[in-house]
Amino acid sequence: MTYQSQIIEAGTAIGTEPNWNGIEPESVARMRLQNRFRTGLDIARYTAKIMRQDMAAYDADPANYTQSLGCWHGFIGQQKMISIKKHFGSTKGRYLYLSGWMVAALRSEFGPLPDQSMHEKTSVPALVEELYTFLKQADARELGMMFRDLDKARDAGDAMEGKRIETAIDNYETHVVPIIADIDAGFGNAEATYLLAKKFIEAGACCLQIENQVSDEKQCGHQDGKVTVPHEDFIAKIRAIRYAFMEMGVDDGLIVARTDSLGAGLTKQIAFTRAAGDIGDQYNSFLDCEEVEAGNVGHGEVLISRDGKLMKPRRLPSNLYQFRPGTGEDRCVLDCIHALKNGADLLWIETEKPHIGQIGGMVNRIREVMPNAKLVYNNSPSFNWTLNFRQQVFDAWEQEGRDMSAYDRAKLMSIDYDGTDLAAEADERIRTFQKDAAREAGIFHHLITLPTYHTAALSTDNLAKEYFGEQGMLGYVKGVQRQEIRQGIACVKHQNMAGSDIGDDHKEYFAGEAALKAGGEHNTMNQFAA
Repeated sequence: MTYQSQIIEAGTAIGTEPNWNGIEPESVARMRLQNRFRTGLDIARYTAKIMRQDMAAYDADPANYTQSLGCWHGFIGQQKMISIKKHFGSTKGRYLYLSGWMVAALRSEFGPLPDQSMHEKTSVPALVEELYTFLKQADARELGMMFRDLDKARDAGDAMEGKRIETAIDNYETHVVPIIADIDAGFGNAEATYLLAKKFIEAGACCLQIENQVSDEKQCGHQDGKVTVPHEDFIAKIRAIRYAFMEMGVDDGLIVARTDSLGAGLTKQIAFTRAAGDIGDQYNSFLDCEEVEAGNVGHGEVLISRDGKLMKPRRLPSNLYQFRPGTGEDRCVLDCIHALKNGADLLWIETEKPHIGQIGGMVNRIREVMPNAKLVYNNSPSFNWTLNFRQQVFDAWEQEGRDMSAYDRAKLMSIDYDGTDLAAEADERIRTFQKDAAREAGIFHHLITLPTYHTAALSTDNLAKEYFGEQGMLGYVKGVQRQEIRQGIACVKHQNMAGSDIGDDHKEYFAGEAALKAGGEHNTMNQFAA
């Protein structure tokens, strides 16, 4: 609907009410355009279509991959999208990611927590809602500036400029983009997962990521002690999420099935099996077992039958069962194939390092069964990217027969190597990792969870060092404010960013000439106009 048609529609509604004095159709049209998404479900339906379109574009050409960045606060997500629009002109292919880790570390009412599903169940959907509140406000702010420019053009009698601005309003691109939200391991049984999924969807999430760890023993993907669940348990939760999407009318909502099997050596339970070779039997086949004689069974031991033999799975004092070493990759592949066969849309394989060869090898095996399999991937700050890629280059060059005597593989992180050819090659591989991984390893989304956590810490450290040191106020002025001005950071006008001008617009709608506005000549924001 165009700007003018919005005005006409509002005028028609107002015209039927003879006592609605002072309600202006154009003001109503402006407010409606500034609030395009009235509910979280509107957002979920809109963004789900975007993701589906992007998936199809990737299938046609892997160069069409998308990127995501994790944001732990609404303001951070808002500034990210404003920055993307400023630098690249469009938000296309740029998503938000929201992990339980960030909520646990920064947003829990209990204070900072580890990534062990210890944070409040509703914290992540609450942050989804917060992020979209800030993104919608970014829309309202930017459109408000366009409306004021339109008024200026009209006041100046510049009809051509007015028409140009109206066209820009009609073609306005929203800051609202898909959020891929982490539901961890589902927080309990499948019913609990279903109820929580509805909270996510109501908040606006079109894509939910769930992992195959046991809920009450869930660990961070980059820590030890991970415990997986049998496939049927995991599939029940995938179904629960799908039912939640369909109940809420978001039929094309997306599910990311994450497997932690590569680093998980434990399971909480032995899978139920009906027949040899079924999915439960395949899961159990990876258990670390030893054959026992029927007359040599210890007290309280658990036994299973395998190929006509009586086997005793290795059980730890924690009452967890152990998988055979070296089976992680096979378990990952089986997890992924079974998840895709049972309603998942995208995959996530949690790895211990960013290695395209390792990731691509597993994806190729999955695609032998599921040709359109697409992987999302955690470009995690938990990896030491510098060290990992320097080691990868070292190993590649060594295999090529190069003389590597100038390098000590165990010390490649040393600053002494920063200016070497090896370091330069490693940095180039890091730079092209996303493009290369999309082409060679089936990666569609690049899910990056923690950089904004680290950038907040780094920038605060730099400010504290300067402001509380010899630089004093110059530490802020030179290191922050002047940089904002030079780089055109919109937040330098923080009152405007917080919605002051939007409030002034509304005051004028509500009170006309009697409106007491905050944006007059004495507003300090005017100092940043030049």
